[in-house]
Amino acid sequence: MTPYAEVIGDPIAQSKSPLIHGFWLKALGIDAEYRATHVTPEGLADYFATRAADPAWRGCNITLPHKIAALDHVDDRGSVRDSIGAINTVIRGEDGALIGTNTDAGGFYAPIAGLELEGQHAVVIGAGGAARAILFALSRVGIGRVTILNRNVLKAAALLARFGIKGDAVPLGSPLPPAELLVNASALGMVGQPPLDLDLSPLPGDAVVYDAVYAPLETDLLAQARERDLDTVDGLEMLVGQAALAFEMFFGAEPPRDGDDELRALLTA
Repeated sequence: MTPYAEVIGDPIAQSKSPLIHGFWLKALGIDAEYRATHVTPEGLADYFATRAADPAWRGCNITLPHKIAALDHVDDRGSVRDSIGAINTVIRGEDGALIGTNTDAGGFYAPIAGLELEGQHAVVIGAGGAARAILFALSRVGIGRVTILNRNVLKAAALLARFGIKGDAVPLGSPLPPAELLVNASALGMVGQPPLDLDLSPLPGDAVVYDAVYAPLETDLLAQARERDLDTVDGLEMLVGQAALAFEMFFGAEPPRDGDDELRALLTA
């Protein structure tokens, strides 16, 4: 019985997680698999019930649109519901229980750990599961102010209150403030999704533009930022970072990050 983990979402064909985990499994010589499994919102409860009864299943990563709903089907031993409010990883505990956790916050923060964000102004696009992890991370490093652009302004304002962050919530399409960090935490700009239409001219010359979207890797947002010679972080940085944390929980081994250049070449081929 070959142990396995997987990523679930709706849709799921765009996921690069099987390539990432497969690369690390092969590099370490671990006899295990990592799969992509299409799970609809209606099928989420059945999915977890089935996997709970499968001893070969080590856990799963979770992508859109299940990061919040999945909390209702797993144990929340780390009080993720009260902190981030969304999960992106489920593992099987030693007692067999399914335990939800979140590696998105760590994956998001790793590429910008060298930035001095305390007291600075950030803009976050979106108010879903990824945005929750990003706001959690920003609150922990003492961000001074956050402006959230979202269709549902009340939902965005509630997130600012949840994480105790000063700032404001404004509709999508509003002019950007002159912030030091801009993060797209929405699906806008992703293949099959509407474009993200932003004017980056209000951003200062030392701003960092971070797009969590990785399909396509070169989004219109990043292209526009590079035209202005702004520093950028693409979606693979966060994706690989959160995957590394999950991999160790699934397979009990630290992934070989010295092969990141080779992995990136594989992911962008």
